[in-house]
Amino acid sequence: MPETTLSQAEAFARIRLLRSPHIGPVSYVQLLRRFGTAEAALEGLPDFGRNGKRNYRPVPAEGIEREVEEVRAAGARYLFHDQPDYPVLLGELESAPPILTYRGDLALAARPCVAMVGARNSSAAAVKLAREFATALAEAGLTVVSGLARGIDGAAHEGAFPATIGVIASGIDIAYPPQHAELQERIASEGLLLAEQPPGTEPRGSHFPSRNRIIAGLASGTLVVEAAVKSGSLITARLAGEAGREVMAIPGSPLDARSAGCNHLIREGAVLVQEPGDVIELLGSFDGSPHSTFREASADFDYVPEELADAEPADIADLLTTAPVAVDELIRQSGESAAAVQLALLELEIGGRLERHAAGRVSLNQ
Repeated sequence: MPETTLSQAEAFARIRLLRSPHIGPVSYVQLLRRFGTAEAALEGLPDFGRNGKRNYRPVPAEGIEREVEEVRAAGARYLFHDQPDYPVLLGELESAPPILTYRGDLALAARPCVAMVGARNSSAAAVKLAREFATALAEAGLTVVSGLARGIDGAAHEGAFPATIGVIASGIDIAYPPQHAELQERIASEGLLLAEQPPGTEPRGSHFPSRNRIIAGLASGTLVVEAAVKSGSLITARLAGEAGREVMAIPGSPLDARSAGCNHLIREGAVLVQEPGDVIELLGSFDGSPHSTFREASADFDYVPEELADAEPADIADLLTTAPVAVDELIRQSGESAAAVQLALLELEIGGRLERHAAGRVSLNQ
């Protein structure tokens, strides 16, 4: 959507739309494309719910009034996806968060960014290395993005101050982990703190992959310092690869399980990094075509807003099961337009019958 100056009523309606049941980042943007404004979308939602075989009610306005007050009380502000200060690279994601709350300096997100992630139970050597890397990258003009977790994340933030962005899995007013409360406040005061969840939201397991996509989406590349094979850090790396960004890893000893994830990434196509200069060189010349081959970007079937506004939903119910399938496969098999298929999926999602997965896949709810 184009950059815009929002009226207070439309801004309020957008928050209410996003907080309503079964509305995620993809369906939110599609509803704006279909109806033109959030106020109109809220009026049209009950009809969509009926098409999805459910009686649909948007979230009550009173709850949004309380949220707005809580954001204000936390010293935070809202950032909408089509405002000029919204980070450009993050906005390229299909699942970009439509609304963020933030504290701090948004200009940091407009600079070239690098994500640094790694193990919570990291080795002392890796923590020292992460801090030194972050310092060098910040001195070279990069903003360091991480998730405020213990271990590598905390070291990356500390080394990069004040050129650092912290992305949290909780509301903007909740410090997590508690032992990083002081660090989080310092980031909010000197750097930039971002949250997708409403204020007062305690972090849950499902929030962390969502947070990780923001970390990866903000940056031209993601550097994994130390991580196990099954870890959130590798999820962030995978999301970076799917977004067409650079994926980098620092190799480690094959005798240390905490290095197995980095070694796995390198074997699968991530760029081996040994010093900050390697990262600076890679990202300094990044033009949207990463050197890493860890994961190719997923296919993107796009359409202009007018197509979604005028489309009729495709009949694709028989093509869906509880097993995830790519949206592009539904488009191929149905023979319908991308807009018609997306509209059918939107109706199913709002009706509570559809679940969206990573890499543009969807399934019926279990």
